[in-house]
Amino acid sequence: MSYVMIISPAKKMNVVEGPPYVTGTPRFIDRTERLMHAVQALDYEDAKALWACSDKLARLNYDRFRNMDLAHNVTAAAIAYEGIQYQHLAPQVMSESELAFLDTRLRILSGFYGVLRPFDGVVPYRLEMQAKLAVDGARNLYEYWGKSLAEALAEETDTIVNLASVEYAKAITPYAQELGIKVITCLFGQMINGKYVQRSTEAKAARGTFVRWCCENKVEEIKDFCHYTERAYALDESKSTNDSWAYVLH
Repeated sequence: MSYVMIISPAKKMNVVEGPPYVTGTPRFIDRTERLMHAVQALDYEDAKALWACSDKLARLNYDRFRNMDLAHNVTAAAIAYEGIQYQHLAPQVMSESELAFLDTRLRILSGFYGVLRPFDGVVPYRLEMQAKLAVDGARNLYEYWGKSLAEALAEETDTIVNLASVEYAKAITPYAQELGIKVITCLFGQMINGKYVQRSTEAKAARGTFVRWCCENKVEEIKDFCHYTERAYALDESKSTNDSWAYVLH
């Protein structure tokens, strides 16, 4: 089975008209609907506390949930998210063959949707995986999703290339071994005062660039990840293990 890359979503989202277009519906849309109703049942202050954000962002997202329709005005997930990682992934400028490769190799983890294919239709929302939203007897979203996201990925692959943040990877990694999934985490850092350090903003850019590089070069085998040199990175085998590949910015 081929590898699948996982990445985190971005907090900032928008509705986008234009290619690449929506081609599918999120796998766990029924469970997303239950989450939507749970958030809609909150009053404004409770919703703001759940999101832990400013009044401006809380009002925006409170209104989004009040008027939410999961089936209309949807945008392909890969372009709905607007963070640094997605800017460097840049699916809007990919060729059809690159988009086809992206569709088979990339999965986006989401506190609201669970797991998404790049061209599943989504609406703007705010609900991070670490949110303490009690739903269906679960105390938080990690309990709500349980091992279902890892099981969904296990149907597609036996090797996950982890490009997600720790917050989102935690929804997958505890179940990997029992499901027979090998997880390889790619790290992007630089040497500072003799220590290997990952800078958040640069790491996000590197992750997006890494996914795009895989699509542009149709990288079929994990062993070929050693050739990744975008953004002046190079794999450092001395800092890598079988489960963790460390790229160093030069």
